[in-house]
Amino acid sequence: MKRSILLLGLSGLFLQQSCMETSAPDNMEKPQLTYPTTAQIPVYDTFFGTEVADPYRWLEDDLSPETHAWIKAQNDLSSSYLSKLPGRDSIRKIVEKNWNYERISAPFVEGDYTYFYKNNGLQNQSVLYRQQGDGEAEIFVDPNTFSEDGTTSLAGVSFSPDGSLVAFQLSEGGSDWRKVIVWDTKTKESLANEKTLIDIKFSGISWNGNEGFYYSSYDKVKGKSELSAKTTQHKLYYHRIGKDQSTDELIFGGENGQERRYVSGYVTEDGRYLIISAAQSTTGNELYVKVLNSKNRFIHPIVQDFAHSHSIVHSDENFLYILTNLNAPNKRLIRLPVKSNDLSQATEIIAETAMPLGITTGGGRFFALYLKDANSHIISYNVEGKDKQEISLPGLGTASGFGGKWADSQVYYSFTNYINAPNIYSYHILQNNSSLYNKAQSPFNSDAYESYQVFYTSTDGTKVPMTITHKKGIKKDGTNPTMLYGYGGFNISLTPSYSPAIASWLELGGVYAVANLRGGGEYGKKWHDGGRQLNKQQVFDDFIAAGKFLIQDKYCTANNLGISGGSNGGLLVGACMLQEPSLFAVAIPSVGVLDMLRYHTFTAGAGWAYDYGTAADSEEMFKYLYNYSPVHNVKQGVVYPATLIATADHDDRVVPAHSYKFAAALQAANPGTNPSIIRIDTKAGHGAGKPTAMLIDEVTDKHAFALFNMK
Repeated sequence: MKRSILLLGLSGLFLQQSCMETSAPDNMEKPQLTYPTTAQIPVYDTFFGTEVADPYRWLEDDLSPETHAWIKAQNDLSSSYLSKLPGRDSIRKIVEKNWNYERISAPFVEGDYTYFYKNNGLQNQSVLYRQQGDGEAEIFVDPNTFSEDGTTSLAGVSFSPDGSLVAFQLSEGGSDWRKVIVWDTKTKESLANEKTLIDIKFSGISWNGNEGFYYSSYDKVKGKSELSAKTTQHKLYYHRIGKDQSTDELIFGGENGQERRYVSGYVTEDGRYLIISAAQSTTGNELYVKVLNSKNRFIHPIVQDFAHSHSIVHSDENFLYILTNLNAPNKRLIRLPVKSNDLSQATEIIAETAMPLGITTGGGRFFALYLKDANSHIISYNVEGKDKQEISLPGLGTASGFGGKWADSQVYYSFTNYINAPNIYSYHILQNNSSLYNKAQSPFNSDAYESYQVFYTSTDGTKVPMTITHKKGIKKDGTNPTMLYGYGGFNISLTPSYSPAIASWLELGGVYAVANLRGGGEYGKKWHDGGRQLNKQQVFDDFIAAGKFLIQDKYCTANNLGISGGSNGGLLVGACMLQEPSLFAVAIPSVGVLDMLRYHTFTAGAGWAYDYGTAADSEEMFKYLYNYSPVHNVKQGVVYPATLIATADHDDRVVPAHSYKFAAALQAANPGTNPSIIRIDTKAGHGAGKPTAMLIDEVTDKHAFALFNMK
C-alpha cells in the first residue's frame, strides 16, 4: 500500500530536521577520550622462527573476572560517548519508524494446518501462527514469552511427516548451542514423556516418521568455556521419542579419528533414505545414503573425499538427484542410481552455465536459482530437466523461496531489493505465473529513492559490480555521507535485500553502496577462489577500489566515507582501515574475524581454513596472514578512522576476543581525537535471534556514530 501525500510531506520535513540535528557544526570540538587501561601481559608464539607478541591474550578468557571488568569499563565508555551524540534521539525515531510495520513470512503446510510467522512491528521475536482452512489464525508459539528481554529465540522448527509433532530449537542469549523441545501440535503442549534435549549445535532436526528424529552436535569440552572451546568432531545422532538423550544412537561421526567439523543428516521427503553430508571445512563434503526401514544398517558411500561440494535435492525409488560442482565450477544437477557411487556414470539433468546455480524443489519441478550479476534469475524444469520455463520476476533484486512438497500445486517466494521490502508471491506451477500473496506494509517511501548497479575497475583490471542506493535527485558534489558495505568470502553472495537499517540510513540523507567482492559466490567458484587464502589481499584491494570509485565519482570524499561489514566482513573492514587509513572517515567492523593467527583455535574456526588458510600450514601462509591480520597490524602514531567495533559476549562462532584484542590495540596506538570504541552486546551472539529492541539500539548507535564522525 502506497503512503499518502500527507505522510510523504511530513516524512520529508522530518528528514530535513533530523539531518540538521545530526550534522555536527564545523567548529564543534570532538571529545578526547580517555580509554580504560588494558594490561599488556607478555605472551609470545613462534611461527617458523618468527616470534609474535600477543599481549592481550588474557582477554580470550571469557570466564575471568578481569575480562568481565574490562567489558564493563569499555561498555561504560562507549555508552557514555554514544548516548551524547547530537541528533541520536531523532535518528532513533527514524530507525524505530522503519522497523515498525507488520512482517509476514511465506506460509507452509504441515498436517492439517497452514503455518506462518508474523511480527507486528516492534515485537522482539516473530510469532509462529497457524490456521486451519479458512479459519481464523491462532498463535501457535510465541517466542516473546520465553524471556522477559527477548534474548531467547526460536531458532528453528521441524514437523513430523503427519504434522502431529513438532520439535523447536531454542537459542538463549544468541548462542549457537541449542535446546530442543517437542510438542504435540494438537494440544500445543510438551510431550509428557519427553525431556528437553540440550547441547545441540549447527544442526537441523529431521524426523523419521513419528518415532524420532536425527540431529547433530559436538562433544562439549569439559573444564573450558563453551563459548570459546574448540569443537572439531561433529556427530549425527538419532533420538527416539520418550527416551533419555543419553541413550541417543550415534549414527555417524567420530570414528577412526577422522575429523569432520560439520555433519548433517536428513530424511528425504518420501521417507526412504537418510542422507548424510560430512565436511572438514565450509567447502567440499562427503556424501552418504542409508536406506531406512530396512534391517540392513549399512551406510552407503556416494562420495568419500572433500574435494568438491555435493547435495541431494530430490530422490525417488531409483534415483538420487545431486547438485554438484564436480567438473562444473558453477554447479550442475545430475541423476545417479541409488546403489551407485560412480558420479562419472550419472546423467546430467541441468547443465552448468556461466551463472552459478542453486536448486530448490516443489510441485514436481526443479527451480534453478541463478545469479546474474548478483541478481536473481529463475528457471523451472521438470524432473527430466526438460519443459524449461523462465519465471518472470517483478524487477532486479533477490527472489528466495520456491520450495515446497513434491505434490504441491503452488510454491511461494519473496522478492526484495535495497528499497523495496519483501513482497510474497504465490507461483502457480501449471499456469507458470505468479500472484501477489502479501504486500509489505513498510512505511519507507521507496518511490523517493533509486538503486542501480555500476561496475568499477579493481587493481588488476577486473570489473567488480557494486549496487548504489540513495534518494533521487542527490547531487554528486562529494557532500553525501556514504556507507560502503562488503563481505567477500566463503562463496557467499551479497544480493539486493531490504532492511530497516538501510532504509533509515537513506532517510538520513546517506548513500549506501554494496560491493560484490571476490571471495564471494556472485560469479561462481572462480570468483570465490579469486579471494581466498593467498588471494585474500585481492578482496581488500577490491573494497579499497570501491571506495576510491565512490570518491572519484563524487558521491563523497574521504571525509564522509564509511565502511562496514560483519563476521568475515568485519575482517574486511579491519584490514582495509589499517591499509588505507586516510581513505575512510569511519570504520564499523562487527563480530569480525580479526586475529588471523589464532582464529582456528576457537570453536569451529578451523573449518574456515579453506578460505583463510592457517598460520600452521606453511611459512608462506603464516607470513601472508601475519601481513594483514588486523590485531597484528595496528601501528603506533597512525591516525585511523573513527572506529566503532561491535561484538557480543555470547558470540560462540566468531568469539568476541577477536574484537576485544583489536579494540585494545587501537586504543593503545590512537594518538588523536578519532575515537576507537567497542560496543559489546550482552546476552547476544553472532546475530541470529537478536531481539528487535537490541537491533534498534545497535543501528541507532552505528548511524549516529557514523554521521557525527563524517565531515
